[in-house]
Amino acid sequence: MVEPGVTSLVPVLVTLAVALSSRNVLVGLFCGVFVGVLMLTDASLLHFFPSIVKDYLVPEVADRYNASVLVLLAFIGGFVKLIESSGGGAAFARIATRWVAGKARAQIGAWLGGIMIFFSDLGTPLIVGPVFQPLTDRLQVSRQKLAFILDSTSSPVAILIPFIGWGVFIMSVIADAFAANGIATSEWDAFVAAIPYQLYAWLAISMVPALALLRFDYGAMRKAEEAFSLVEPAVDPDAHDGDVKAIVVWLPLVVLGATLFATLGELGFPFEQISGSDFRAGLSAAYFLAAITLVVLVTWMGVKKLSDTFTTYIEGMTGMLPIAATLVLAWTLGEVSGQLGTGVYVAELARTGIAGGALPAVMFLLAAVISFATGSSWGTIIIMMPLAIPAALATDAAMPVVIGSVLSGGLFGDHSSPVSETTILSSTGAGIPPLQHFSTQLPYALTNGAIAFGGFLLAGYLQIAWVALLVVGVQVGVLVGLRGVLRRAPTSFGEP
Repeated sequence: MVEPGVTSLVPVLVTLAVALSSRNVLVGLFCGVFVGVLMLTDASLLHFFPSIVKDYLVPEVADRYNASVLVLLAFIGGFVKLIESSGGGAAFARIATRWVAGKARAQIGAWLGGIMIFFSDLGTPLIVGPVFQPLTDRLQVSRQKLAFILDSTSSPVAILIPFIGWGVFIMSVIADAFAANGIATSEWDAFVAAIPYQLYAWLAISMVPALALLRFDYGAMRKAEEAFSLVEPAVDPDAHDGDVKAIVVWLPLVVLGATLFATLGELGFPFEQISGSDFRAGLSAAYFLAAITLVVLVTWMGVKKLSDTFTTYIEGMTGMLPIAATLVLAWTLGEVSGQLGTGVYVAELARTGIAGGALPAVMFLLAAVISFATGSSWGTIIIMMPLAIPAALATDAAMPVVIGSVLSGGLFGDHSSPVSETTILSSTGAGIPPLQHFSTQLPYALTNGAIAFGGFLLAGYLQIAWVALLVVGVQVGVLVGLRGVLRRAPTSFGEP
């Protein structure tokens, strides 16, 4: 790694500038990687592009975690394409509208669906999104709002669960930092103690039902909702109205869940920690068996020929290539930023001279900046946790609050970044470009980030155990206040 400095921010700034100006995240990421590698290597022009491929792109694809994610995405893509082409989503929407009367219930339904798929932040947007698209379209909930709901119930839910991939990863980082600083507390106890202080996660989860019940939106989301309410719901050419029943949606999902729990149950899930590699392998197998179930159903019902289902499945797998390319470039940008010392530079700017009470709020902001710049909450946690834990010891700050602030900051920056993995997957699940999701979610993320920052100031000095309930109450108060300020604005998308 080169000596960290202000120039380490250049690739990230180039990525953001190009992505926002061209409205294409893939182009922005490539330009950022190009500039970053240019800063790191002295290869000649003839060898520069081979160096990008050999030394940066290939290692990211070959990484065990990244490779397992790409394989999982292929299985997810095939399954989702089968769901879409079967007309099961439309059948589900027709049945669901008998009970889901109105936009608020549709949004809360998608929110509950996201929470139920708690075991996979990757799977949440790509399972819940395609299933709920026909329902939200019919009830004129914008795709941008659906993407926001998906993003608010993927990582924010997963980061609170200690026995899945997120929890295992976080506890391993905490354990390393504790060992380096001679702390005897178990990483499990530390993680559980920090759950009430993961303020941004609680705020992200609570904002969806709050907005739905208030029948209120603001910023770019308000405009998206108003515009969508003026569009007639599209007719799905693959709906197969009258031929398909909702069983083609719920039975494969039951098979998916049952397979996952049966596969991981032998390893002690959900009562024992499961490694991320085991979890993703089990999830890939679950998606494959769910796809087989779906193929049998649509073939038996006469919706599609067997040969057509195979073609559709392969189309779905290959259709994930743009998403895979985006993720590979995002991972590569994170690696390049790491070699340039972007995270270390930002962290060192404000590491010294911090009072113990203010430490959680400062760590929250630093983690948010690093996560926004790199698009990786996991990378941010790796960078910040070893810095935050000794800082907490040195300043006598409350350890659970400091750990919660690092996790919250990483999640906040990830939610605010146009190049993060969750932004890409949530927009894919909702069927919109990533920058549309980024621009409509950003005002909500900034609102929650500001409230979380205040909560960490309060928790840092007063160590209030119920601070999560307090900040959620503040969030509702802020939304009610904004609704009052904007009450005279047209609300054609609102419900009677």
